[in-house]
Amino acid sequence: MKFNITLELDEEGRYVVECTDLPGCLSEGETVQDAIENISEAIVGCLKSRLKQAGEQLKVPTFYQKLDISLDLGTAHV
Repeated sequence: MKFNITLELDEEGRYVVECTDLPGCLSEGETVQDAIENISEAIVGCLKSRLKQAGEQLKVPTFYQKLDISLDLGTAHV
């Protein structure tokens, strides 16, 4: 599954990353690679949390980002 993300360098020199397909799903890192690894973990956590909430449906991504990240959802337990 692919998700859209935005990546910005903040005024303190850290990379802030947000999954725009999952509002509120944010992370950061000291490097671009750290930020991407951290948002991957955050996406899994957001998905697990939202699946547990009764009545909330997951938003299906409608646009594919130029940057691809891989998630191993086989290890995520709901």
